[in-house]
Amino acid sequence: MIKIYNTLSKKVETFEPLHNGKVNMYVCGPTVYGDIHVGNARPVIFFDFVKRYLSHLNYDVFYVSNITDIDDRIVEKAIEEKTSEDIIANKYTEAFINITKSIGSKLPDKMPKATHYISDMVRYIEKLLKDGYAYVKDSGVYFRISKVKDYGKLSGQILENLEENIRIDNEDDKENSKDFALWKKVDEGVEFESPFGKGRPGWHTECAVMNHEIFNGEIDIHGGGADLIFPHHENEIAQTVAHSDHHLAKYWMHVARLNIENVKMSKSLGNTVLVKDLINETNPNVFRLLILGHQYRQPINYTRDLLDQYEKQYQKLESTAKRVLLQIKDNYKKELDITIIKNVEDVLNDDFNTPNLITILQDLTKELNKETDLEKLGVLYYTFTYILDMMGIDLNINLTHEILDTYEKWQVARSNKDFASADVLRKKLIDQGWL
Repeated sequence: MIKIYNTLSKKVETFEPLHNGKVNMYVCGPTVYGDIHVGNARPVIFFDFVKRYLSHLNYDVFYVSNITDIDDRIVEKAIEEKTSEDIIANKYTEAFINITKSIGSKLPDKMPKATHYISDMVRYIEKLLKDGYAYVKDSGVYFRISKVKDYGKLSGQILENLEENIRIDNEDDKENSKDFALWKKVDEGVEFESPFGKGRPGWHTECAVMNHEIFNGEIDIHGGGADLIFPHHENEIAQTVAHSDHHLAKYWMHVARLNIENVKMSKSLGNTVLVKDLINETNPNVFRLLILGHQYRQPINYTRDLLDQYEKQYQKLESTAKRVLLQIKDNYKKELDITIIKNVEDVLNDDFNTPNLITILQDLTKELNKETDLEKLGVLYYTFTYILDMMGIDLNINLTHEILDTYEKWQVARSNKDFASADVLRKKLIDQGWL
């Protein structure tokens, strides 16, 4: 029985999907105007892991994560580079997909692009206008947040004290300065036809509409970074309450921030670490292990020392796997240790407690290094690789005939007390990371 902290209720709740055996999950994806940094990658890794674990529990998971391919920042980037918005969006969408794969995450089952849903957004806004939840001004169409009784439920914001929405223009002609844009009339960049004038949809509307069109009803899990709780997710909920009379998702999950040396990453501070640069210097599995080594609701203080710690942990996993594989070769039983898997499920059912999963993995590594019975060793090894696969970590170990031949010759040399030959063969295995 899984328990999840639900940001909407501010409680740890028992996970009960809306439909037996099926989980619908939506996670806010990237705005494609640049390469993602290590903080952006944390939700990409974590929610991929969520799907993997739920699939392990035999849930049929439909995982959707959108691509925001129209946004003021994309327009600004296109102007800066003297090209079109679609070229910028396509370039960085491809880059994001490549990075997602590089860090061990599978692509979501569906990756909808905002520009493919413009007509749906127009119809959605028209309904909000008809029902009195929106109004038209010279600068665009705005949502009346005062009409939603529990506005602020997700973020804990009090309506009267709301901070200014930093993601939209605070136009002078709005009825209320806190109202947010559903449709913005613009004088530069790409624009679309609508009954309310040429313009672009608001960011919050894009996700609300894509959810509505793809799922056509309340979903089980909506996820994203904690920085999206307000205003983005709060405004998604407000529109969904007004349009469809539900809170969009039963469970809201948010991944905490990743800071650099205890400081928020910022281009102006020059402390942004791009994932593409990191994985050129470090095995992507190390970074993935670092992310999963922290409970998802706790901030990560990313430092080079921290990365080095996880580098050492990963090397232990890899070297253990190689040593064991040399002993059991491919002649081992593909059978799981039920006790260990039960322990894995116990810790992960506790709000995805991945740090404790890492502890189980470390304990299993010790067992692998002690066990001498080849049959038991095979079961432990299969369990070990099964857990790593659940985590999205592929050791990519290739036991070639050449390596196996060297190992067997080393064993014979030792047996024959031919220590000179044994030392040469042993050094060769050590140099290749097998001993």
